[in-house]
Amino acid sequence: MTLADRTVTDPRRPLADRLRPRQLTEFVGQPHLLAPGKPPRTAIERGQPHSMVLWGPPGTGKTTLAELLASASQAEFIRLSAVMAGVREVRAAVERAQVLWRDQQRRTVLFVDEVHRFNKAQQDAFLPYVEDGTLTFIGATTENPGFALNNALLSRVRVYVLNALDAAAIGQVVERALAEPERGLGGRWPLAEEARNRLAQAADGDARRALIWLELAAELAEARGETLEIALAAVLSDGSGRRFDRGGDLFYDQISALHKAVRGSSPDAALYWLARMLDGGCDPLYIARRVVRMASEDIGNADPRALPLALNAWEAQERLGSPEGELAIAQAVVYLAVAAKSNAVYTAFGAARRDVERYGTLEVPPHLRNAPTALARELGHGTGYRYAHDEPNAYAAGECYFPEPLKEARYYQPTVNGLEGRIGEKLERLRELDRNSQRRRYR
Repeated sequence: MTLADRTVTDPRRPLADRLRPRQLTEFVGQPHLLAPGKPPRTAIERGQPHSMVLWGPPGTGKTTLAELLASASQAEFIRLSAVMAGVREVRAAVERAQVLWRDQQRRTVLFVDEVHRFNKAQQDAFLPYVEDGTLTFIGATTENPGFALNNALLSRVRVYVLNALDAAAIGQVVERALAEPERGLGGRWPLAEEARNRLAQAADGDARRALIWLELAAELAEARGETLEIALAAVLSDGSGRRFDRGGDLFYDQISALHKAVRGSSPDAALYWLARMLDGGCDPLYIARRVVRMASEDIGNADPRALPLALNAWEAQERLGSPEGELAIAQAVVYLAVAAKSNAVYTAFGAARRDVERYGTLEVPPHLRNAPTALARELGHGTGYRYAHDEPNAYAAGECYFPEPLKEARYYQPTVNGLEGRIGEKLERLRELDRNSQRRRYR
């Protein structure tokens, strides 16, 4: 349904759809895109849309902006959902665009909602027609286009980021819905400022969600014969309104924020992001696994107690479930945040793996090989091996446990933080013994 189709109000249509802006002056939010001189606004004002991808959370105006662009240029607006459409529907849209241009010299805007759900073949299907101008492509996505879309498609479009609406913007949408005589509630339901603010906050940046709740509250109030405030309070009490996508960018952004708060020694911020993820419905066991990773990656040997504490928190969650187990995870998160930090093991392991790839399958030196049989011993396996416990201080000074090409390799570089400072001191003493040894394996 295009903007032109909305001239007559259909009471069967949801409030959020009835109230969709028909012109730019009704659009709320996204000033970074729609301020005077900004490319999307200029495209609307001049009636010259260009191919683009609109990336942002739900309820921020992606579909409306696409419709405004099509309407301003008097273009045919074809809407597809990548959830249900495939290559056949794309080809049908292309054929329609070709006919319209041939017979009427009329442009076509192809709007693909949830475009990140299209696979490579489906995305490739309309590339030639975007290239030759048969249609103007506008895609909408809640996922990072850099991950979800082909490079070939990204090179032909501009990406615009839409932000979640702030409470003030949501408040404007609610105010219009309450007052709009034809498409809204027509002033039939007064709503106190405190209730409006509560609704705006609960919507969490999603205008569509605010309107859905408002309409549901109005229906509930009418059915029960009560005030809109009471009905709205009942609607908002049914569940959390916080945005959380278990598989999308917001999910990974939040776990990234939690990890970085721990790494940055900020226990308060770490607790906040932990609470946000749990509030949004994240599986606590997923968080527990990531906390174990943090213990090794960012604390390591600076405080070896961090890893068993993280593992204990994981086990507590498995044994107790929520909410009891979540407190153990919170305890581990705080401990990791305040612990001494070191990524020396993480860095060393990465360096060792790179050398494995670089040097390939180097032979195990004969003195380090296993010698369980007479034949192995005849072949020299284990010959010259020095048993460290028979050496002074249980250390075979000068011995080397690498293949010869890697004899000078040094991966693990301890920091001076926590216990690792003492580890570094010990390693330096041992290396001094190696340098002074008359029995160095490789010279």
